[in-house]
Amino acid sequence: MTFPAFVGGALISTLFGAGFHLFFGGNGWRLGLYLLAGWLGFALGHVVGNFSGVTVGKLGPLNLMTASLGSWIALFAARWLAKSDFR
Repeated sequence: MTFPAFVGGALISTLFGAGFHLFFGGNGWRLGLYLLAGWLGFALGHVVGNFSGVTVGKLGPLNLMTASLGSWIALFAARWLAKSDFR
């Protein structure tokens, strides 16, 4: 992975997390949770796309389609987990 692809992926995943927070709302810790979930899901989706050999939706060395899918799955999972009552 090149440095520009890393920066581009970080920006895209940050926009996903911030947009998710903007749409669904919440306080400051939820923003942090959504940003973290967006970053981790994006990275995991990219790695899964590399190992599975998916070439659809690639943007240079970045597996944009699988990374975006991973980010959105992680964001909805974080939202669901944050709503759960663990008491």
